[in-house]
Amino acid sequence: MVELPRVPDDEPALRAAFSRFPSGVVAVAALVDGAPAGMSASSFTSVSLDPPLVSVNAHVKSVTWARLADRPRLGLSVLGEDQADICRRLATRGLGDRFAGVPWAATGSGAVFVEGATAWLECEITQRVPAGDHEIIVLGLHAVATVPDRPPLIFHASAFHRLA
Repeated sequence: MVELPRVPDDEPALRAAFSRFPSGVVAVAALVDGAPAGMSASSFTSVSLDPPLVSVNAHVKSVTWARLADRPRLGLSVLGEDQADICRRLATRGLGDRFAGVPWAATGSGAVFVEGATAWLECEITQRVPAGDHEIIVLGLHAVATVPDRPPLIFHASAFHRLA
């Protein structure tokens, strides 16, 4: 039998353990009062093919998520390997215009997409599940587009990486 250490009580140790799993990064964005609003999330995952569902997680105290949560459609952009600066910009708290200098486009339904991403998903919220200090947001897909030869941005051990 394997004995593992107990879950640490300190947040840095938990963050270090969680960061050992590499993931892609998405921009979650929509028009709010006619301007793009968005955030980055490394918690993106596919959920179901039938019906087509994905999910992201958002901190319950996120001011940006509070602005996006009531939008009819959200745009998810799977960021490309050269978009680390965009990811950092979308993750910066207290930044006035996170989309300043970021090329973007919007759909008629208000979903916002970052240009140059490797995939785009137009979604609507189907379920919000409380989960500790975050909530899991389940999203139904309405439209998707990909650029298969464009590698994604990888987040691992609190740093950005490229596929080898």
